[in-house]
Parts: sequence; structure tokens; C-alpha cells
Amino acid sequence: MSFSAKLSTTHLFLFFVVAVSSGVLAQRHKAESRATLTVLSYNIKHGYGMDGRVDLSRSAALIKRLNPDLVALQEIDKATERTKRVDQAKALGHMTRMHANFGRFFDFQGGEYGMAILSKNKPSDARNHRLPDGREPRTSLAITVIPVENGPEIVFVGIHFYATAEERLAQAEKLLEILKSETRPVILAGDFNSRPGSDVMKLFADGWTIPDKGEDRLTIPSDKPRSEIDFIIFRGLEGWELKKIDVLEEPLISDHRPVLLELYMPQK
Repeated sequence: MSFSAKLSTTHLFLFFVVAVSSGVLAQRHKAESRATLTVLSYNIKHGYGMDGRVDLSRSAALIKRLNPDLVALQEIDKATERTKRVDQAKALGHMTRMHANFGRFFDFQGGEYGMAILSKNKPSDARNHRLPDGREPRTSLAITVIPVENGPEIVFVGIHFYATAEERLAQAEKLLEILKSETRPVILAGDFNSRPGSDVMKLFADGWTIPDKGEDRLTIPSDKPRSEIDFIIFRGLEGWELKKIDVLEEPLISDHRPVLLELYMPQK
């Protein structure tokens, strides 16, 4: 082969490498530039950490660092004695600069106990659906919101099923009945108190996407995780792609670990 032929072959090879590399980089840039919806679920145990201290600012700092669009929080106090009469949902909303909604389960220690939802964008509607009682009264807090710019209106639902297997299943069945006629996309997040393969999770396996968290999937206890009971699941998000779902390493703030979901919005 002549020198000029070798040179031409080398040029062709380099052109091919550059073209392939450019294509990969273009695809990566395209993916990174797509709108992303970030959802956080966290049972914060009214701010009571594994060190025995109640410190709501630690939960707020974690939320601010993760910068989610939607947050489902479980075990939230409102003006109770044990948390010094603080309206925790309102306080977290103020500290994170997010819109806060509280869903009451029952009266407790001179105040109320329940769950909360935080959202970057203001919800157009918020409803606290009553579920069958377990050892304690239960509800499911739902908001309607457009969480990302140019995105669809979504129903975001927080749950904390409790306590026995039968009671949790009854609560899950009632929630599905409530959501049966809902035509908009639904994201359901919270403490299911139910493991994979349980009757509750089998119920949601039909018609819902339950993202696989991978090997590091255990959510409780936060310092030495042994069980997976916290989930973020969804339906009606056709065309959306899973970017990632993580169980975050956080052994101090609560006895649960936070779960973070990121979805790519479809490109128009």
C-alpha cells in the first residue's frame, strides 16, 4: 500500500471516530437538556433523628440540596406538644420555599398528626382522602399540579399505610377505588409499610410502574437497612423515561432513608 493510500485510510478512520464520538456526545447533550421531573419521598418521623434530637432543619436542608419538584413526607406533626407546637408542614414549606399542604390523620397531643406534600409549583387542588382505619386513622393526601414547565397536570398522592397486612390492603384497595376514574397521570409516593411481593405491592403491580431501585434498595432502618417499604410508583406517564431512582445514604435525620426518583419528560 502506498503512503498516500495509508494516509487516506488513516483519515477515514479518524473521521469515523470523530463522527461516532460527536454522535454520542450529541445524544448525551440531548438527554441532559431534556426536562426532568424529580420526586422525593421521605418518612421524617416528625424530625426525630437517630441521635434522639428533633431537628426539622436537617430535613429541610436535605430537601433543598436535592431540589425536588415534588415531595411526599410522612409522620408530620402540626402544633403538637412533642414538637413544641410547630406547624411542621408550614415550617418546611417556608425553609424550602415550596408550597406546603398538610393531610390530617387524627388529633394528637393538643395538635394534629398526619402527612405533608411540598411542591415547587402551586397546586390547583388539594384533597385529603379518608381511608379505612388501621390501628390509627389514615388518609391519603393528593394534590393536582403542573410540576414542570410545559409538562402535563399530574395528581401527586402521598400515602402512609398502617398497620396490619389486612388493614394496609384495605387502605390500598380504597385508594385505588378513589383513583379509578382519574384520567390524568398519577404519582404515588410514601411509606407503604409493605415489602415487595406482599399483597399490597401485588395490588399495585397491575397497572402501575414500580421502578426497580437496584441492589441498594432497603429503606429502613436508616443506620442498618434491613427492609424495603418506601416506594415511588406511577401510572399514565407514557413516553416518560426513568432517569434514575435512588435510596439515599442518610443514617441520621430519620429512621427511614429517603427515596429519590427522576424522570425525563417526553420531548415535543
